[in-house]
Order: sequence, then structure tokens, then C-alpha cells
Amino acid sequence: MILVRKRAYARAGLVGNPSDGYHGRTISISVRNFWAEVVLYEWDSVDIVLAEDDRASFRSVQDLARDVRLHGYYGGIRLVKATIKRFVEYCTAQRVALHERSFSIRYETTIPRQVGLAGSSAIIVATLRCLLEFYEIEMPLEVQPSFVLSVEREELGIAAGLQDRVIQVYEGLVSMDFGRERERVVNGFRCYAYERLDPFLLPPLYLACNASLSEPTEVFHNDIRGRFDRGEAKVVEAMKGFARLAADARTALVARDAERLGRLMDANFDLRRTIYELPAWQVQMVEAARACGASAKFAGSGGAIIGVYGEESRFEALRTALAEIGSRTVKPRVTE
Repeated sequence: MILVRKRAYARAGLVGNPSDGYHGRTISISVRNFWAEVVLYEWDSVDIVLAEDDRASFRSVQDLARDVRLHGYYGGIRLVKATIKRFVEYCTAQRVALHERSFSIRYETTIPRQVGLAGSSAIIVATLRCLLEFYEIEMPLEVQPSFVLSVEREELGIAAGLQDRVIQVYEGLVSMDFGRERERVVNGFRCYAYERLDPFLLPPLYLACNASLSEPTEVFHNDIRGRFDRGEAKVVEAMKGFARLAADARTALVARDAERLGRLMDANFDLRRTIYELPAWQVQMVEAARACGASAKFAGSGGAIIGVYGEESRFEALRTALAEIGSRTVKPRVTE
């Protein structure tokens, strides 16, 4: 019996986010502390096994309502189903024949939900990897992030950019340039310039999240897209600013200038505050970290922060201060 097991990891944006959806630049890392795992094995019919998060029993109607607000109506099942559907359509468009064997598929995830660590796309990436191996299909690496994004945007209507999908496909430390001049079409998908960097260039980093106060990504991405599309100067210039910060951060990384990288990360968050209305508890996380002498910015769409902490004694102070406001702090593992 064929059995395929694949993982995809959480990610954190170092600098440049959220400009990836606006032809900007970003740098991101894998966070191997948290993962989504998909297991696919040959079966006599196509079965999708419910996971723990695919709840059908609730303590109260209020509990049900909160679960729907945070996780949607289908949990991770909708992600798996949409990936399979899109995969079949991709193979049809590429004139690739699929064998007739069926499978059962299930997933589990340890990625904290709704804190901007890319838990949804991790499930899709892991599912795609299983399908590619089960059907013995080759999909160019540069196409895979765009395929994953199409599942979320076009199948499920999830507001998202390419950054998360690129780092989860490529893994490690990746610099990304989404400039229009870097765009090219491969197998029907728009792809951009993705550069792997040596993870050993990274200074000591911390990652903190507060899952108890999480909120859906769609809430975070309130009306920035509309404001950008309408040409609002403040938003358009901010996206250019994020891209410049990412370009400078790449230079800082290569030069192993941890202090400069930390300042650029701080500047990334400060610029974000000029165009977003941010929840007070998320700002509190950043301010608590900075009060300990660390840099701090959102790792994604809010609910998790990342920064450079420097000496080891500062990490302990940081962990204590963030624990006092309900946040868990770890050192992100970027490589095996």
C-alpha cells in the first residue's frame, strides 16, 4: 500500500510584509517549531478524514459562533478539498493523465491558529506535496507557491499574498522580489524572483504569539487592497517603503549587521502603523518586546511578533515580559 507523509512549516516575515501582494519585496524564514502534516494512503475511495479542528460539537451557541468566526465553516477540510480540486484542474490543463487509484487523506497541525503564522497555507502545501508524490507528477518549484495562492484566493476567497507560500515551498531563509519587472508566467501561473539565502546569516531571533486573542487574517487585511487599488498615496508609498526596507535588510543580512537588521524590522512595524488600525493587544506585544531592548514587528498579519534580541540574558527577560501579557516566546528553528 502506498503511504505518503509530508509536512509544511509555519513561517515568519522578517522584513517587507505586507508588500508581497503589492509588487513589493519581502524576506521570510521557516519556523520549524510548528508544522502541518498531511498523510495520504491508497484506499478504495477518496476519503478526507476529519481532524480535531473540524468540529461538529460545541459547548454552547456562543462557542459555535466563535469557532466559525475564527476557523470558518469547514476547518481544514475546505483547504484539503480545494487543493485536490485545483490539482485535478492543473493536471487537466497541463494534459497530464492521472492514474485511477484512490486515496484516503488526513491532516493535523501544530501551527497556532489565526496569529499570522500561515497555518492555512501550510495545510495546502503539505497536501500538494502528497498529491504530487502519489500521482508521480512534476510541478516546477516556482509554480507551487502561485498554485497554493490560487487555491486560497480563487477557490476559497481568502485574502493573501505570495510570501507565505514561497517560504513554505522553498523553506529556510528566502528573499523575494515581486516587482512587475520580475514577473513571468510559468505553466499559466505568475511567478517572481525568489532567492535562497544562507540561514546562518541570521542573528539570534525570537518569535512570540498569543493565540488566545487571535483573529482571522481577513479581519487584518480590512481595506488596504481597496485603498491601494484606488491609488491612495499613503498606502501606495507605504508599500514602496516596505520593499525598500526588505532590500536594505538583505544587505544587512549578507553583512551580518544584526543591529541594522533590528532597526529595519522596527521600521517595518512603525510604517505599518501609519496605514493600519491595529488592535491594542497586538501593539502591546511589540511595545513589551521593545521595552526589553529587542526589535519587534509582526511576523504576519498580527498575533505573532518577531525580532532580534541580541544577548541571551535579554531573551529570558523578553520571555518573562511577554508571558505576563499572555504570549508564548520561542527561538524559531529555521533549519533541521
